[in-house]
Amino acid sequence: MLHVLAVDDERPALEELTYLLRKDPRVGRVSCAADASSALRDLSRMLVEGDRLDAVFMDIRMPGLDGLDFTRLLTGFAAPPHVVFVTAHDDCAVTAFELGALDYLLKPVRPERLAESVRRVAEAVDRAAPAQPGPEGRDPEDEMIPVELGGRTRLVSRRAVTHVEAQGDYVRLHTADGGYLVRMPLSALTKRWEGAGFIRIHRSTLVASAHITEVRFNGGRAAVQIGDELLQVSRRHTREVRDRLVRKFHHPDAADDAETGADGGTTGDGRDER
Repeated sequence: MLHVLAVDDERPALEELTYLLRKDPRVGRVSCAADASSALRDLSRMLVEGDRLDAVFMDIRMPGLDGLDFTRLLTGFAAPPHVVFVTAHDDCAVTAFELGALDYLLKPVRPERLAESVRRVAEAVDRAAPAQPGPEGRDPEDEMIPVELGGRTRLVSRRAVTHVEAQGDYVRLHTADGGYLVRMPLSALTKRWEGAGFIRIHRSTLVASAHITEVRFNGGRAAVQIGDELLQVSRRHTREVRDRLVRKFHHPDAADDAETGADGGTTGDGRDER
């Protein structure tokens, strides 16, 4: 069964499209978004949570980020969904197909024409199925995360992220260029990125092992150096840090120190985290 996302800034059109998609027996789930920026955020959240999205049925002319710009941004994703445009304008078809659109429907949408688009999506998904990574073997290539900056959407590369901090219902992605606030749980991001070299060092901190320049063990306490920042490792995560990182830095003495002091670590704010 397909999971699709319907996107339109006009509520009646979105409701009609959603209704028609839900009537198709090949569609198991329909999500909705009122604009392309919201659709990008939803797509990012789905990827982080390991939730597959097969296709996006979207309008072209929308305020802010339009459908064509949305499709251009999809090139930054490792496994982007298929795109079907549903629009009242017939002057963008050539550009749409140049960008890789699977189909182009004109409003008002005829049910039989929409059914043909769904058929194309289903066939494309079936053809690509053997190459899709499973939950235990996610694509190790880079991933792009959409972030909002002053009303504009920017894609931040996962490879550029040095560490991540939980801030309530949000996480802050730290890069060399600055920090970006994204609405998603740290637990979901940890699960998504653990296969890409990210390590949980604290209940509120996730770090990229590729950006760690030093691991320190002192009196049962552990810390990792990332750029100019020294991030404390909690007691709960000290053993994992030792097992995963000490070999990388080849510090036999540090390994012995960590072994003897694995139960004596503290959090960065001085409170024990068990």
